[in-house]
This record gives sequence, structure tokens and C-alpha cells, in this order.
Amino acid sequence: MRMDEAWPSHLWSVRHGESAGNVARRQAMERGHHRIELSARDMDVPMSPLGERQAEAVGRWFAENAEPADAILSSPYLRACRTAEIIAKTAGWNAPIVHDERLREKEFGIIDALTADGILSQHPDQAAFRKSLGKFYHRAPGGESWCDVILRLRSVADSLRLEYSDRRVLVVCHTVVVLCFRYLLEKLTEDEILAIDRAHNVANCSITSYRRGDILDDKWKPHLFNFVAPMLESGEPVTAAPDPPVASR
Repeated sequence: MRMDEAWPSHLWSVRHGESAGNVARRQAMERGHHRIELSARDMDVPMSPLGERQAEAVGRWFAENAEPADAILSSPYLRACRTAEIIAKTAGWNAPIVHDERLREKEFGIIDALTADGILSQHPDQAAFRKSLGKFYHRAPGGESWCDVILRLRSVADSLRLEYSDRRVLVVCHTVVVLCFRYLLEKLTEDEILAIDRAHNVANCSITSYRRGDILDDKWKPHLFNFVAPMLESGEPVTAAPDPPVASR
């Protein structure tokens, strides 16, 4: 078996639908607040009503445009789990949903729940470190860098080859995870993935997809990226606010 033959035949990654945290972050930014007010842990923040409708739109799109998934892997965060459940139900899929902590949101440590202004005010040293190191390598105390996220995703990639060979797999996760998967699968450089990050705000419930037949020289080529047609076709607003907590780009 060639190395590329061990991969899933189809791989989709979907960012979760809009969450109450996305709404709270937007309100904090509009009001110039330093802290994003959330009543629950980040991992327990629910989806917004719009987020649920976005997930339903994606489920309908999958039902009409793709063969059913054989497996669904989801971040254990509530907003991702709920997105996975709604997509599967709306699409009419019977695939099991596996909660995988390696797909969780990037951890932000001491800058948790702070806006960009809040980070500058409360942790100016971290703002300076991030500026000098860049977002790919900067790790706030108690948090993760993009490299840390990539490290855990390397083991997810191994699991995809070992456990899901020749199967259709949906991954429901978060913005940084979507981008770091692109870095891994497409064998991008730091400059290349950060250029993609600067050019695109990964939308809630947007679809990124790969087909094994598009692998060339062990590099995947995305079939879709940041695909939001399901929301547009359903008349639902497209939202792309980063998850809180988040440092400035």
C-alpha cells in the first residue's frame, strides 16, 4: 500500500457554528471592554440560535452534495459537539461521533477571555513577546502556541491513517485547528499558513475539504476552503468572529 492509500478517502473539517462566546466577544470589542464576559467555561459555552441554524444549513448541504460520513470526530467543546450533532441529524447520517480532546480549541493561558485591548493593558509583556515572536511561536503562560496545536494534531493525523483508512471522515473543530490541519496536510511553511490566516477569517460552519485522489507528492490539495455556500443558500448570515479568548492578529 502506498502511503497516500492509508488516508481517509474524503476528509472534511468544519468550524463550529456561531457560539454565545462569539457574540460576547463581538459585543466586548464594540464597547471597548478589556474582558469578554462569559458565564461558563470556554469549553461549556453553547451555540447561539444563529449557530444552530448555520449547522442545519451545512447538514442540508451535505445531504445533497456528499456521500454520508463513515465517522465524525469532534472537539469535546460544547459548541463543536452540538454542531456535529446537528449536522449529522440534518444530513441523515448514522455515523458515530467521537469526541477527541486533541481537536480542542487553542489554549490561551493568562490572556484567557481578554480582548486585544485587555491584553495590552493587563499583560503588555505578552503583547510585546507576541509581536517579536509572531503568533506561530508565541505561547502565553499556561497556554499554547500554534506549534503546540500542530504537535497534538500530528497524532490525529496518525489516527486518521491507522483507524479511518479509505473512509469518509468529518472533523468538527475550531479556527486554529482548521488552519493547523492545512499546515500539516499541505506541508506548508510558517509564512504560507500565516498568509492564509491574514487573508481569510475562517467562518463559522465553513467547510474545508480534501479528497485522497488529490494528494500529490504526499501533499494534500484542498478541494474547498472556508466554503460558506450552505449558509448563503439558506439565507443565514455568515459570521467569522474569532473565538474568545483571542489575541490580536
